Amino acid sequence: MIDEGLLTYLEGYITEERKERFEQVLNERTRHFTVVLEDIYQPHNASAVVRSCDIFGIQDVYAIENRFVNKVSKHVAKGSQKWLDINRYKEDGDNTQACLQDLRAKGYQIIGTTPHTDSCVLSDFDVTKKTAFVFGAEKEGISDYIKQEADGFLKIPMVGFTESLNISVAAAIILQDVTTRMKQQNIDWKLSDDEKRNLYFEWIKNTVKNPEKLIEYYYKELNK
Repeated sequence: MIDEGLLTYLEGYITEERKERFEQVLNERTRHFTVVLEDIYQPHNASAVVRSCDIFGIQDVYAIENRFVNKVSKHVAKGSQKWLDINRYKEDGDNTQACLQDLRAKGYQIIGTTPHTDSCVLSDFDVTKKTAFVFGAEKEGISDYIKQEADGFLKIPMVGFTESLNISVAAAIILQDVTTRMKQQNIDWKLSDDEKRNLYFEWIKNTVKNPEKLIEYYYKELNK
């Protein structure tokens, strides 16, 4: 639960323009769609996908780390990682299974992105369903486990000689398409008021300098 007094205190350290910007962005954020990165080993690719998630309003990213650590390059992500919730699955065991179980518990259908199966074409994809899009490793693509457990598959139509897109490009194309069409539907895709408030509080803390010291000072003064 948010300490509203502390929030008000921290708000004093940012501009009104910044607060208004936070509210504007929060009104466009969604958890109707989410992105899953399975064993992405190139920081450039992972970072570019994270950046696209921020740009197109996707709040949550799930990183499965069975073989590789999903690293984010600050130079590529441009700070976008500060505004997202990145959920990492990196414990010993089947991290892919654990991630899918969590997503299904949250009501997501699992859609693997691959050009090599009898996939749904992007323009035909039903955007009204709460969906987690899984992007696989750069060369291998999604794992066999994802192929077995997915509720469906999605592909971007291609008419050239090349059979696949870079993962970051594919993610950007898919997210731009589905979020645009999502907002044209009569569905509840926005965050709840509580979700917005909690994120607003976290973003305030991510913005002010030395938040730990400010919080310590606030409670010290409060308890005098």
